[in-house]
Amino acid sequence: MLKSHFLSLKTTTITVLLIALTGCFSPDPAVKAVNAYIEQQKIDKTQADWKTNLTQPELVTFNPEAQYYWDLETSQGKLVVKLLPDTAPMHATSTIYLTQLGFYDGLIFHRVISNFMAQGGDPLGNGTGNPGYKYAGEFEGTLRHDKPGLLSMANSGPNTDGSQFFITFTPTPWLDGKHTIFGEVVEGLDTTLATIEALGSRSGRTTEEVKIIKATIRIE
Repeated sequence: MLKSHFLSLKTTTITVLLIALTGCFSPDPAVKAVNAYIEQQKIDKTQADWKTNLTQPELVTFNPEAQYYWDLETSQGKLVVKLLPDTAPMHATSTIYLTQLGFYDGLIFHRVISNFMAQGGDPLGNGTGNPGYKYAGEFEGTLRHDKPGLLSMANSGPNTDGSQFFITFTPTPWLDGKHTIFGEVVEGLDTTLATIEALGSRSGRTTEEVKIIKATIRIE
């Protein structure tokens, strides 16, 4: 009788542990949806121009209790950016989508202007490229370009947001209402970002290449 009770208790304990572990390692709903969309697209990365022929992902639902981080390993060090899906859900969706594809890996910061910003994310590397789709800005929040380290979307006018982004070195209030803020640097502001700024110039040309070696999404 005692042995039977012990086995029953042991089985129950194992079951509870398995349920707990399953919950810990269950995929985030946003990333899961993005990965499913990627699988549907059947993207052929052997094509040289695959980064300019993508289709816009569908807006995903984010876990309100999770924090989404965009980790950028650059040739000058690491930057950690906290994404802001609450105020810019489409921009966060697109960033996760492109990152999961490996889109940003190997791209350069093609324009770095000291005391202004560093711009990257262009698959062509010259400021004219996009991922194959464009979408509208998101300006319903109260965020302003009021400090260094803000991640904002570059564009050529309304409804032209794509993959190009910039990170501010200083407040840039004249960009409010024109460029969507969708993240903020939370690690590397005074180190990596400062190093990148030092490589910039008035023309935007860098004194040495500034490259994104690897971009990843991390969730806490």
